[in-house]
Amino acid sequence: TPLRKPLSECRMALVSSAGFSIPGQVPFDKAMKGGDPSFREIPSGVDVRMLAEHHRSEVFDHEGLARDPNLAFPIDRARELVERGRIGSLASHHLSFMGSITAPRRLAQEHAPAAARGLVADGVDVALLVPV
Repeated sequence: TPLRKPLSECRMALVSSAGFSIPGQVPFDKAMKGGDPSFREIPSGVDVRMLAEHHRSEVFDHEGLARDPNLAFPIDRARELVERGRIGSLASHHLSFMGSITAPRRLAQEHAPAAARGLVADGVDVALLVPV
């Protein structure tokens, strides 16, 4: 979808498939057959060191995400872009999904539409998708 205004006037959200959660949230269920299709809302003011990664895939080295969650949830870089005026503002919350969903029906029919409604309600103009 084409942007209707300059990025410098847009409200942006991050959408990651790293399976991040914050303290107090239920972790993603790595054992769920077909993958956990739910999502977690991550507050915009989060300290990335508080993010816990629950991605179920074993086909990549998770050590980098543990050292710097910005690799899959670049909130610090997004804040810098707002400070420089490249992006208008950040959403009040961002989203994290579980990657490696092999049975996507519930994700596509239930959870993704609910996530999109939340972003629209927050006035988000653009989302940066960060696949893992």
